[in-house]
Amino acid sequence: MQAFIYRLEQISELSGRAVAWLTLLMVMLTFTVVVLRYLFDTGWIALQESVTYLHAFVFMLGAAYTLKHEGHVRVDIFYRNMTAQGQARVDFFGCLLLLIPVCLFITISSWGYVLDSWSLLEGSQEAGGLPFVYLLKSAMLLMTLLILIQGLAQLLSSFRKWRYPSTDGGEQDG
Repeated sequence: MQAFIYRLEQISELSGRAVAWLTLLMVMLTFTVVVLRYLFDTGWIALQESVTYLHAFVFMLGAAYTLKHEGHVRVDIFYRNMTAQGQARVDFFGCLLLLIPVCLFITISSWGYVLDSWSLLEGSQEAGGLPFVYLLKSAMLLMTLLILIQGLAQLLSSFRKWRYPSTDGGEQDG
């Protein structure tokens, strides 16, 4: 089971590292927008929208990576004082009762929204804007998929820590 968990977590790790490069591109584009606006008194809507798109992609597609590295907000008034087994139990039920249902809700509620956008090949409403709104909206579904994959990895990992609290996580993979 540990090998399977590792493979699931690698998806989050690789997608997060890839998405991190978008932040560099976003900074460079923002700098370009500012230079064009204030030094040359010109601007391009598509360039400005691309910064917004990149920000959305970084946020949505980096969420699973953030979850993997416990960078999310956690109210740990009680959690930090729990044993490792107690924390694993909280993580297990948190994934099972909160994370997975919320991801499924987002997927179900945004599915039609994304399909409608694809059927129209929806583009920007701004003149000169990007014609890829349907791709931006698709990121919602990709976000939930990536979070569900990481959530499954955490669910299995926390189950092992909770049910098999020995140092090696219980069973031997081999």
